[in-house]
Amino acid sequence: MRLHAIAVAARRWRWVGVVAWVALLAVAGLLASGLPARLSGGGWAVPDSASQRVEEAVAQGFLGRGPTSLTLVVHDTAHTATDAAFETRVAEAFDAVMTDPVLQATSAYGWSTLSPEARGAFLGEDGRTVVNAVALALPDGEARQLLTGVQHHLTERFAPDALEVSLVGAAPFWGEVNHLSETSLFRAELIALPLIVLVVVLLFGGALAALAALAVGVTAILLTFAVLSLIAGQVELSVFVQNAATMLGLGVGIDYSLFLITRFREELAAGRDQDEALATTLRTSGETVLFSGITVVAAMCTLVLVPLGVIRSIALGAVLVVASAVLVSLLLLPMLLALLGPRLQRSMRAGRSSHPRAGSRRWDAFARTVMRRPVAFLAGAVALLLALAVPAAGMSTFTPDARIIPTSSPVRAGFDLVANEFGPGATAPIRVVVTATTPLSDGAATPAVLALAEDLRALDGVAGLDSALDVLTLVSPGDPLAATAPDVREALPGDVRQTVDHFVAADDLRLVLDVVPEATAADPATQELLAQVRDAATQAVAGSGTGAGVATLSIDVGGETAQGVDSNEVIADTLPTVVLAMLAVIFVLLLVTFRSVLLPLKAIAVNLLSVGATYGVLVLVFQDGIGASLFGFESSDYIQNFVPVLLLTLLFSLSTDYEVFLLNRVREDYVRTGDDVGSVARGLALTAPLISGAALLMVVVFGAFAFAGILPIQQLGFGLAIGIALDATVVRLVVVPASMRLLGRWNWWLPGRGVPGRTSAAGAAAGTGEESRALS
Repeated sequence: MRLHAIAVAARRWRWVGVVAWVALLAVAGLLASGLPARLSGGGWAVPDSASQRVEEAVAQGFLGRGPTSLTLVVHDTAHTATDAAFETRVAEAFDAVMTDPVLQATSAYGWSTLSPEARGAFLGEDGRTVVNAVALALPDGEARQLLTGVQHHLTERFAPDALEVSLVGAAPFWGEVNHLSETSLFRAELIALPLIVLVVVLLFGGALAALAALAVGVTAILLTFAVLSLIAGQVELSVFVQNAATMLGLGVGIDYSLFLITRFREELAAGRDQDEALATTLRTSGETVLFSGITVVAAMCTLVLVPLGVIRSIALGAVLVVASAVLVSLLLLPMLLALLGPRLQRSMRAGRSSHPRAGSRRWDAFARTVMRRPVAFLAGAVALLLALAVPAAGMSTFTPDARIIPTSSPVRAGFDLVANEFGPGATAPIRVVVTATTPLSDGAATPAVLALAEDLRALDGVAGLDSALDVLTLVSPGDPLAATAPDVREALPGDVRQTVDHFVAADDLRLVLDVVPEATAADPATQELLAQVRDAATQAVAGSGTGAGVATLSIDVGGETAQGVDSNEVIADTLPTVVLAMLAVIFVLLLVTFRSVLLPLKAIAVNLLSVGATYGVLVLVFQDGIGASLFGFESSDYIQNFVPVLLLTLLFSLSTDYEVFLLNRVREDYVRTGDDVGSVARGLALTAPLISGAALLMVVVFGAFAFAGILPIQQLGFGLAIGIALDATVVRLVVVPASMRLLGRWNWWLPGRGVPGRTSAAGAAAGTGEESRALS
């Protein structure tokens, strides 16, 4: 009755509704315009993890480290360090950074602050590249929004003088990712929107249908961006939420609108007047859209169980954009349909406007062919999916690093320079923070700290250990940490004092040991080294608390590798709970919809197999590099760690949409006829064209992001495109009819009700009236 009321209101207030729609778009667009500047590259820190504690520990009290820390890389292509001009040119770049009012630099340590005798470690092997550690007073989130502009200004100023000046670090990296995310979003939209119009016109035969569908998708996205912009002012949201929400909003928004538009056309073609056609559309396909939205929202809500900001941000964007698509489809689109009415029908291609069921005989024949040999077809389909899923067993996941940035970027150039001139591990050392309960200078912690340093140097895969211990030993050979006392520091030579201040906090309670690995942060060898460093830290802590007068130490191990490992672990630890919660939600929803136990179980099993196949293809392309060049992708040796869990929830919910769309038509026919074979064939014949068309649109949208996005979004978009394609073809056209043929009337078994059979004509009529409320 409520959906019928919406139909009546849509007809009566159509002009008012359209005007309100335009006004809503204007307001939403204004609010949405501020979203990019409020997004953050954060969200990877695991609350109360060791890596997070390290970040907090080094945020204050150290020279060259602060709330935001970065590395200034200067590369002179015209001079070397032996040339007199080199010093002047580097000093000019250093001063430009330290005096920039936007950056709010507070301290620095490195080539430009040390004397010529002490700064050799900060000169690259090429003799042209130098580095400085710089601390900023800017909060990390704000820095990530501002550093891209600063980097652009530095490049414009110094590039004409053959000087490459780069800001390297977490904040510059995520600032660049934010910028690239915006530009890739624009490119993806340029690719997707024309293709969407073309596909809708070719498949559904009308430009008005394409424009109406796009209007729904764009409105849902703008509404979502407006809400996210307000939320981002209070809560940190990941930069990836913008791309993910746009990708999903276009996909489901257009799909939902086409479900409604197609049914509206069908009712008009059947001879119903416009009011009745709209009412029937909302009562049938409207419930399809509503159920779909509930399914996606419920599935994505399970991701809040993962305590990782980036995943929760994307889940929030997905929930908002799907909810917006549902509301727009059920509240605003009916007004547009009431306004367009016959013009929408007249705009359809003549070959399709006679009746949308024309040409369904081929689908009917195909379904019957599959059901004549259900075992063979089912075995073949399952074998294919299993074969595709095999590579998934070797999936490796990690957090994004600078390699996802194009080599043309100054940030990437700086990253590559540091890696080439100072070693791959210099870009992301494993950071060990030792915290004592009493001042380090009192000597109680010295034996444990020195022993830890020696253990760390001896580990396989260590390129070096950066610390203040060497200079402290020169000053105080008997008790190196005695020289960390504030009064003693005051008397130290300038270079020694800077080194001590960079590695030992002003409060004399915290000390940093930077373990430089031989490989990059995401390399498996570095991850193995991290485990050894943590083991050494654990042993040092255990030894520090034994014996009278020995200081009790706490030691935390952090850095880029540690943050990636911590986020991987928290995803792995919570994934079983997420999967169980999602499967329970989907099972209950399908149980209520189909009133069957076996159909939901079968759908879940097949979806798991389909997701496994998607993972396998993802690994083959992005991790193994097979076909990567053909698709224009860059092989990264690993999958971004948030991609698999997002693919799981998104593909499950989207696949469930198609499952319900198909099986509710089958069930409606079965309740009326009791013909378990014929109902499957007729249901498939009626829904396959729309499912195929909707899936093709999804593939177009997701594929556009796969080709135009940055690497994490490429992987997510590619995975979604592959998953939807497999579901709409192998699963929907082969596995479903074959499995339903084997189960027969047991498809509809429900404890306490038994197995329904053929109904009487009267019962069929009553049942049909009831079932018309299910999916069309």
